[in-house]
Amino acid sequence: MAGPPSRIEIARPDIVRLFEENSKRVYTKSDLARILSMNRDFWRLTQGTTVDYFIEFLKNKSRLTELELTSPNYPGFLRYAWNEVSPYQVALAVKPRSYLSHGTAVFLHGLTEQIPKTIYANQEQSPKPSARGKLTQEAIDRAFSNRQRRSNYTLTYEKWNIVLLSGKNTGNLEVADVSGPLRESLAVTSIERTLIDIAVRPIYAGGVFQVLQAYKSAKDRVSINTLIATLKKLGYVYPYHQVIGFYMQKAGYDDKRYQRLKTLGTAFDFYVTHDMKDPEFDREWRLYYPKGL
Repeated sequence: MAGPPSRIEIARPDIVRLFEENSKRVYTKSDLARILSMNRDFWRLTQGTTVDYFIEFLKNKSRLTELELTSPNYPGFLRYAWNEVSPYQVALAVKPRSYLSHGTAVFLHGLTEQIPKTIYANQEQSPKPSARGKLTQEAIDRAFSNRQRRSNYTLTYEKWNIVLLSGKNTGNLEVADVSGPLRESLAVTSIERTLIDIAVRPIYAGGVFQVLQAYKSAKDRVSINTLIATLKKLGYVYPYHQVIGFYMQKAGYDDKRYQRLKTLGTAFDFYVTHDMKDPEFDREWRLYYPKGL
């Protein structure tokens, strides 16, 4: 003969209601411990109801599922999803205050027809002093003769690769919520910030040819005022405005738009990307670029 229902079973409708009404869909163990602590008295649960017991109960008696993210080089992560979630929500739940960027932002803004299997999630570093020192042609040539550094902090979640980036501190400049494939709210870089980011790090967008395609797709949607203002706030030492103007010209933008980037100066020979073999040179932008671009 079955005994009376446990306290947590009695509280189950209230627990489910809390999660259903919460816009958050992916949780850490700490998140769930906090929810249990804040609602323990209301749900009339004893101190003996541990977070592990709480999680196991929800996994067995509700829509909570456990998600595993693995890595060959780093410790993995466990996250907990309420109902159906997108891989983008999972990526944002790996590190706090993260946002989606680079090739992932290109996709979420509809600037490519490809559905990439790699998701880029950026958690910014703490503020650091600005770089000092005078830029020289020799220093530029030396830096861009080598391969571009890339993050090897990659996690696997189902069929997706999640690359965790640790970008410079910008105060999450030009990051806003957009609607994802499940109509979920996702923190993503704006179109203007995205175009800058992929010009700086084309390796995170599928390469220079994919970057050019994104510029073409964004032609009627980008605000040059916002792009230039954002670029100035980012404060790069290298003259990435030459790369951005070059892409805009190649993508067929009105010349009045990209000429504004040229007014920022072309004091140095620069490079579209790193480690190019036998590149071509654009004299107007003083820019080396891969053949065929």
